[in-house]
Amino acid sequence: MAEAPKYARLENERRFLVDPDSGWQRNVKPYSKSLQDRYLDGGRLRLRRSQDSDTGRVAFKLTKKYESESSFSQPIVSVQLWLAEYEALASLPGRNLTKTRHYDEYEGCVFSIDVFQGGLAGLILCEPEAETPQALQEIRFPPYALWEVTEEAFFTGGSLCRGKRPEVEAAIARVRAR
Repeated sequence: MAEAPKYARLENERRFLVDPDSGWQRNVKPYSKSLQDRYLDGGRLRLRRSQDSDTGRVAFKLTKKYESESSFSQPIVSVQLWLAEYEALASLPGRNLTKTRHYDEYEGCVFSIDVFQGGLAGLILCEPEAETPQALQEIRFPPYALWEVTEEAFFTGGSLCRGKRPEVEAAIARVRAR
């Protein structure tokens, strides 16, 4: 893999499509985050508003994920924003994506479970992160994580925010048929 850009960290993650009928809800922690993402047109920037369910705390950040040779490890950089900065950037052209992020711990690893809303309702993805690519490959996934989609570009936020309902349903059906 090429060297990460200055100030970026390497994010090692895998993504799985969750079976909505698997009872995954029984495993989640009692808190969640409401995430409102805006993928700005013309690049790879994501603006995020995050609100914690247990404290009500709201945070704003701007993130860039760089292209990478690997779908499993990508350089990423984020900066915390003030409300006024967030509002200024939110006025730029872009596409929105809304989801609720739940958390589950399985065999010592924390999994983020994203339940999408709006036109993506019904889509549920889970992902863990690891310190190294090797540690990422050693993670055992919970039974509700049935279909890996890490290498499917369609299941990234930058693509999903542009997806239409029929495209999402077709992608889910294609993955489940494997």
